[in-house]
Amino acid sequence: MIRVVLVDDEELVRAGLRAILDAERDIEVLGEASDGSEVPGLVRELAPDVVLMDVRMPAVDGITATRHLVSMREARPRVLMLTTFGNDGYVYDALQAGATGFLLKRARPAEIVQAVRTVAEGDSLLFPAAVRDLVATQGRSRGDALRGAGLTEREGEVLRLVARGLSNAEIARELVVGVETVKTHVGNVLAKLGARDRTQAVVAAYESGFIDPRRPV
Repeated sequence: MIRVVLVDDEELVRAGLRAILDAERDIEVLGEASDGSEVPGLVRELAPDVVLMDVRMPAVDGITATRHLVSMREARPRVLMLTTFGNDGYVYDALQAGATGFLLKRARPAEIVQAVRTVAEGDSLLFPAAVRDLVATQGRSRGDALRGAGLTEREGEVLRLVARGLSNAEIARELVVGVETVKTHVGNVLAKLGARDRTQAVVAAYESGFIDPRRPV
């Protein structure tokens, strides 16, 4: 059972998300909050696997709340940001803060359910075109950050494939190697970049110029 907490200042949005997710046999909505200030306490109490969090809230926004969750010593849930606009600069900051991915509020019910399952399984929710456009418009250069990380040629190749949104199994087929080998490469990339997950690694790749956000991966 995937345990979920909903955080949005609009009650109607929370009600809609609850109706969609509670209809699934493998998902349970444990609780709701209307502001980011309520999130740390709610997470400690309920121990959810995934937090669906609005990026913009009147008191404590989703970015600040995400930073609190990422810094917690206890088991930390995966954070899936909710936004109205795909190119929202707040979403960019949320990804940097440690959010696993983002989802548009106008997403179809099936997309919302799949997104929750994806992040609950430990994968990042990457929409390659959306992340590329977001970084192109909001990104701030990190210069030679990746060059200093010392990625091998194969690790760089794996990072580019991750940026295309490929799963480990798909990368393995592309490179004609085993899935465990890909997992090792991905783990090395995250460690060298100091990235919490695949999303942060991809953002770093775009920011540093390792991948040009103006061109398809």
